Amino acid sequence: MIAETVCSAVSAAGLGIAAVTAYRKRFLAAVRIAAYSLVPIGLVMTGVVEWLADTAFSPTAWAGFGVLGLAWVLFMTTRVVERRRGGTRAERRAAARAAAQPDAVDPAASAPSLRQGSRPASRPAAAPKGDDDFSDIEAILKKHGI
Repeated sequence: MIAETVCSAVSAAGLGIAAVTAYRKRFLAAVRIAAYSLVPIGLVMTGVVEWLADTAFSPTAWAGFGVLGLAWVLFMTTRVVERRRGGTRAERRAAARAAAQPDAVDPAASAPSLRQGSRPASRPAAAPKGDDDFSDIEAILKKHGI
């Protein structure tokens, strides 16, 4: 009852301010203020304000919010534990099966493994030592084969 009265008063005050703004020939701003001031009375008329007031003062509703919060904490805890273990049980089984195969390649590897008999085609020549400013950058580029 009090919430409805407050919302009605806010809407009436907003419409009054919109009228004064329109009197000052600022019609666009007046229409915008009128639109904002009609929102509280619209919420009262649809019943949203009554529902919010009933929810805010209901111990059952607050207990429900507590249960939802607990569910969220449990869900996030399981996500953290799953990430530390390395995935779900199915993912760990698939990784174990893949590791048991002799031709298995580490999924985290950036390039395929070289076979025992193969060698890299050629190594690039070492950079001249005269320019130390770019030696780190050149080393990184050579490491990545650029």
